[in-house]
Amino acid sequence: MDWDKLRIFHAVADAGSLTHAGEILHLSQSAVSRQVRALEESLNTTLFHRHARGLILTEQGELLFDATSAMLKRLDAAEARIRDSEDEVFGELRVTTTIGFGTLWLAPRLTALYEKYPDLKIDLMLEERVLDLPMREADVAIRMKEPSQADLVRRKLMDVHMRLYAAPGYLERYGTPETLEDMAQHRLISQNTTSAQVSAGATLVQKLFTADIHSHLTVNNYFGVLQGVLNDLGIGVLPDYLTDDFPQLVRVLPDIESNEVPVYLAYPEELRHSKRIEAFRNFVTEEIFAYRRRLREAETAQD
Repeated sequence: MDWDKLRIFHAVADAGSLTHAGEILHLSQSAVSRQVRALEESLNTTLFHRHARGLILTEQGELLFDATSAMLKRLDAAEARIRDSEDEVFGELRVTTTIGFGTLWLAPRLTALYEKYPDLKIDLMLEERVLDLPMREADVAIRMKEPSQADLVRRKLMDVHMRLYAAPGYLERYGTPETLEDMAQHRLISQNTTSAQVSAGATLVQKLFTADIHSHLTVNNYFGVLQGVLNDLGIGVLPDYLTDDFPQLVRVLPDIESNEVPVYLAYPEELRHSKRIEAFRNFVTEEIFAYRRRLREAETAQD
């Protein structure tokens, strides 16, 4: 099979449209259509069902799309390893982590990485779904649990606890709860226990509901919870790493917190010698060390 035709077929299947695929490939719609028809003729099969709303893969098309997807991932991996044989740090690095950690901790610190490696291009993919690193859905991940796949290099970065925090203005207006039962008089802001999150956070929220809380705001990520807390809406369940960048947060009910949530950095074994991975790993490690040092200094000052 002609690789050019396979490449065009893959773009059409991925875009679901001859027009969109042509825009991506910088080809006319008629040129894309001719290549797809030629591939179908060479295989003596139909690869797409054509209708007014676009193109849908046939069963044979699905089989071929799976094959071209695997081929492109292998090519991406080969390209990455070739690029990483150079001494310079450049090119794209696809980083995945949760929405909360990515927006509230990682993204604000990326300035230091770009200043050191201006030719590095970070594609930050923030979602709760765990992307498949060996299948190259991402190059490196920061996860809130230890990865289970054996073919990953992993490094534990730190432990996180979910705790209760409020803004000073809220506490001045509504008072500070002294016991778990006092939470019944306050609005709780948290993630819904059924939404994607670390189990320790959901368990803590379930414990808080034993206090017969009447007013509750749920948000599907910690960025939203934080915004609610900062705007005096209530008392929020938030990860403790936020106190470094938001020192105005006041911890409420200090005896109540979640179990430890381990934070791991992980990447495929085949990228062990990647210059881009090494640069990112060192950057994150240095930021974690600095974060821990500031926490120790703050604890010492309080004592």
